[in-house]
Amino acid sequence: MPDSQGVGDEARNETQLERLDRNLEEMTGELRVVVTGVQVLFAFLLIVPFNSGFAHVGNFERAVYFVTLIFAALAAVCTIAPSAEHRFLFRHDDKQHLVFSSNRVVIAGLAFLALAMCGCLLLVTTKLFGLTAGVLTAILGALPFAILWFAAPIKRLWTLEHRGQSSGSADP
Repeated sequence: MPDSQGVGDEARNETQLERLDRNLEEMTGELRVVVTGVQVLFAFLLIVPFNSGFAHVGNFERAVYFVTLIFAALAAVCTIAPSAEHRFLFRHDDKQHLVFSSNRVVIAGLAFLALAMCGCLLLVTTKLFGLTAGVLTAILGALPFAILWFAAPIKRLWTLEHRGQSSGSADP
């Protein structure tokens, strides 16, 4: 089975356990970047209601804020979950489960993060320029997330899997 660069185990000359170790290390490195951003966004959202200007937002902005806060909290839960799961499974020889389940949870966390960031765009732009500008900005802001974070990787994954099924082996 190919890794993220389309190279199988044979090309790296690594065992399954070495590969799982590498996959976990790569995910941990990626999460160092993501978790920091999630925590900053979540902290920012937590202090917003205590700002004196928050008293002057309407019901729509309050609803957007609340939903955005929930999305940011869910992003934090999902991106921190692999560390919590690792602590519970530590020294129980279940690294394959940890790597694969963490991957799915982190992808969900990225989706929640994208939604939270779009919610922030909607909230701020609506407050500054009105509802129409807010909705347009949030939609336009969602496009790079949808394309770069989800559509392009999923398309590439589909291409790799389709190529692997039709040829019986993966290309480098």
